[in-house]
Parts: sequence; structure tokens; C-alpha cells
Amino acid sequence: MKLDKNDTAVSPVIGVVLMVAITVILAALIAAFVFGMVGQINKTKIVAVGIQQPDSTHITAMYQGGQDSQSFEYGTLTVKNDAANDPAVTYDNGDGTNNPVFNNVVGSTVTATGTFAGKNHVIVVGHFTDGSDQVLIDTYV
Repeated sequence: MKLDKNDTAVSPVIGVVLMVAITVILAALIAAFVFGMVGQINKTKIVAVGIQQPDSTHITAMYQGGQDSQSFEYGTLTVKNDAANDPAVTYDNGDGTNNPVFNNVVGSTVTATGTFAGKNHVIVVGHFTDGSDQVLIDTYV
């Protein structure tokens, strides 16, 4: 069987067209997957909270505002004493309810009262108007 020069050119052209088509389809699938995931990522809110331990019986968290302060609703203070026997912690936020919540007014505070010997794990979680919660500070004092 004798081959002409034109007969051999058909196979490489079809191969190149198929490779380009497969590449375009894979790129479209990957882009759809990646861009579909991006829509579900929440924006990190920027607000500030300060923690202070003036003595061994009080730890205070103070809301200090920030770029996203207009969407901040309230914050919750949690204190865990790393001592073997965790003593009870009471909270004072100034409204007489003794709950660990401070409001969205700059300068508002909540104070935990207990026996805080050694390192104490302090976590403040902020709640925002879009329904999201975000850890604002996670530290030891």
C-alpha cells in the first residue's frame, strides 16, 4: 500500500483539534468548580476587643470598634481557668443580668469575676448583623 503525503496530515490535525477541545472543556469545568466555591467564603470582619486583667479576680473585655463596627451586634466573653478545679466565673456587663455579653457601643465592657491563678484562656466571640459569628480574640492572660 502506497501512502500519499496528504493522507498522513489528516491524523495529526484531528489529534490537535481533539486535544484543544479537551483542554477547553477541562478549563471550563475547573473554573466552574473554583468560582462556585468562592461565593461561599465569608468576609472576615474587622473589629477590636481589648483584654485586661487588673488583678487575680477580674478579667475585663472592652469593645473598641473598628472598620466593621456598623455590622457588630454584640460580643460574648468566655474565660476558662486552667487550674485543676475550674472555679465558677460570674460576669458583670453593667446591666444587672450578669451575662457574658457586651453591646456594640464603643467602650462597653464585660468583666469576669473569679479566682484566676496562672494562665486563663480568654475567648471573645462577636456576633454580626448578617448572622455570622467570628472569634475576635483568643488569648491567655
